[in-house]
Amino acid sequence: MVVSTKPAFPARVHFMDVRIAPETLVPRLGDLLIERGLLLPEDLAIALDYQQEKIRNGSQCLIGQALIELGYTDQQSIDEVVTIQIFELQNQLERANQHLEQQVAERTEDLKMALAKLTELNQLKSNFISNISHELRTPLTHIKGYLDIMADHSLGPLTPSQEEAIIVLQRSEGRLEQLINDLLQFSLAVKGELDLYLQPLNIRRLVDTYLPQNRQKAELKGVTLEINIPNDLPEILADADKMAWVISQLLDNAIKFTPAGGHVELAARQVDDQVDFVVRDDGIGIPEKRIKEIFEPFHQLDGSVTRRFSGTGLGLAMVHQILQAHSVVIDVTSQPEDGTCFSFSFPLIENNHGR
Repeated sequence: MVVSTKPAFPARVHFMDVRIAPETLVPRLGDLLIERGLLLPEDLAIALDYQQEKIRNGSQCLIGQALIELGYTDQQSIDEVVTIQIFELQNQLERANQHLEQQVAERTEDLKMALAKLTELNQLKSNFISNISHELRTPLTHIKGYLDIMADHSLGPLTPSQEEAIIVLQRSEGRLEQLINDLLQFSLAVKGELDLYLQPLNIRRLVDTYLPQNRQKAELKGVTLEINIPNDLPEILADADKMAWVISQLLDNAIKFTPAGGHVELAARQVDDQVDFVVRDDGIGIPEKRIKEIFEPFHQLDGSVTRRFSGTGLGLAMVHQILQAHSVVIDVTSQPEDGTCFSFSFPLIENNHGR
């Protein structure tokens, strides 16, 4: 038997030298010999028995060797069959590789299309959020203005019930304004337009400026708010407005999830060449396996329609993005019913070159 195609490996392959377990290749070799009329089925059965007998007697014996010793075939026939088999396996492998490459190319194209659609949807979502937020701010400004005028009695005296109603409306207006600001900040971050205006920042002065709003929320909730920031704390290089937003959001989040009678602390101190920030509470806490979820936009751990805590689920997502824009990592440690601690660090200005 002559193989016309010149192989890329030695033409004569001695099967008896191939150390492969008989149970894996014997049936295939026997089938090939029988298919080509080089061996009878009953001869193969005898050869298999002969091989097993030699093995039981402690001798190594491959099926090719058994067939030759019994005179049922010769070395040349076995070499030709094995060579053909190798070519067949090689062709099958090439066809499988071609099929696999085609599948990979198709799946890659599908993924590219899906990614393009997802990018488009994200852009549409961001544009929608930005547009609707801007549209909401105009009527909200009018509402806020008239509420302030009414609260100042500029439109006439109010009855005690009317004054209480105005206070409730102002509180709701403030919450709505905060939600709109969250949406605007998020839309800017998604578009990559979260610009930072870095400048030397006195954290103690910043906190004193923006703290009254958080302190008022804590008092209304019956939560003790403690601030531990030394007056001589070194300055850091940061965006003042963004940092005010980060600290306010972390405090607001801690107050929201701390029951009446609880305690919230904001602390900052110099440790070596950096300033460490900590916001901790003794509130409801977070299961460890769900901590990463709190930084996902539009996501709240209590996602039910009857959830106890309101909000868009954007506050902590934006905190994460703002700090990330400052090249700062925020860490979270928490235990259910044992409170939560957010911590992050800024380098001192003299160590902040190149950031």
